[in-house]
Amino acid sequence: MIHMLLSEEQNALIAFMGILFAFVATVIATGRLNQFLPKDAGRAFAHDGKLSAGKPRGAGIIFVLVFVAAALLFVPIQAETVIYLILIAISMMTGFLDDASKNPWGEYKKGFLDLCVAAMVAFTFLKYNTSYVELSLFHKGFELSPILFGVLTVVLVWTSVNVTNCSDGVDGLSGTLTIITLMTIYVIDRIKNVDGSFPLLILLFAVCILGYLWFNATPSKLMMGDAGSRAMGLFISIAILKTGSPLLYIPVALVLILDGGLGLLKVALLRFLKIGILKKVRTPLHDHVRKVWDWSNTQTVYRFAIIQIIIGVTIIYLIQL
Repeated sequence: MIHMLLSEEQNALIAFMGILFAFVATVIATGRLNQFLPKDAGRAFAHDGKLSAGKPRGAGIIFVLVFVAAALLFVPIQAETVIYLILIAISMMTGFLDDASKNPWGEYKKGFLDLCVAAMVAFTFLKYNTSYVELSLFHKGFELSPILFGVLTVVLVWTSVNVTNCSDGVDGLSGTLTIITLMTIYVIDRIKNVDGSFPLLILLFAVCILGYLWFNATPSKLMMGDAGSRAMGLFISIAILKTGSPLLYIPVALVLILDGGLGLLKVALLRFLKIGILKKVRTPLHDHVRKVWDWSNTQTVYRFAIIQIIIGVTIIYLIQL
């Protein structure tokens, strides 16, 4: 309500203060609290996975909680926004509990929890928004039945959470790709004049990830764990839904989808349909390029980021035509 009574200059100042708070608070909190995080045991099947053994894991709990605090302090409070913040916190906590568990949670347990969160996102979105889908690249759109829209939203959210989670395996990779994806969505929001409060949420979330990357850049001092990657995937899906063009998720998060999603597809086809694909390709793709193509961690992050930036810039240009 306070924001509604202030001038544009005052709101801009509040937004700047929020962004500054989000970054500084993330850096300070991460620096002081990382010693209390669970320690990583190393990943036996990942390329160079044993090098992560002993590092603090689950740092996502820090930057996600800072984001929630920044959002409540500096963004106009709306019921829909509060529900999303709660769901993001829930997704973060399920990931953190898995990070801290001596016995990692099973795939089906995590998948079911992700499905529950996805269903709540779909229900919340439909309560406060329409089921109209805009094809931004073609400047056309169509109305879906709420039930079909809800089902597809659950698929989108579940997919985003899990491909983002699977892409987390190289210092700085998933965080960097998430920032690029979110900033692409932010520009799209500005082009389409989306409600001003959600673009600010995007900036706050991206800045909190930057605060985490301050410690996670190669060679990393800590890792986000499922607490961070699942929350990032969830926020990406909500952000793309709020653009009104959910199909844009495919190009704006394409590298995340390919990196983390091909492994999910490969395992699912083999496990449930006994169909083997990509037998000569290691998944996630970041393991393939490091093990088979001999890319360094830095090369992997930069090259994947460059590809996604090029795609993002292209999408932004096409939307404006």
